[in-house]
Amino acid sequence: MIVQNTDRTPSRKQRLQEKQRRQLAVVDTVDKAEVKVRKAEAELAVAVAEAVHVFGDERAASEGLDMPVKAVRRFVGIAALETAVAGADGADG
Repeated sequence: MIVQNTDRTPSRKQRLQEKQRRQLAVVDTVDKAEVKVRKAEAELAVAVAEAVHVFGDERAASEGLDMPVKAVRRFVGIAALETAVAGADGADG
């Protein structure tokens, strides 16, 4: 009869498997967070583009939003890409 000692240290294989499991869990968490960030950035871009429309131009929107003109232009560019992608997706179906 073989008696297993439950207090023994894990084998190298078990340690490696546990390390890989933790690494994969972290990668999965980061991937999910990146998706959320991209979605939030796209929503912000649409809001900034709307602000440019409401304020009249990028400089006025920059002042009204207390955001650098460079950032406003970046978000307007992202919004334009989002609109183009959405238009292309709609044309495919």
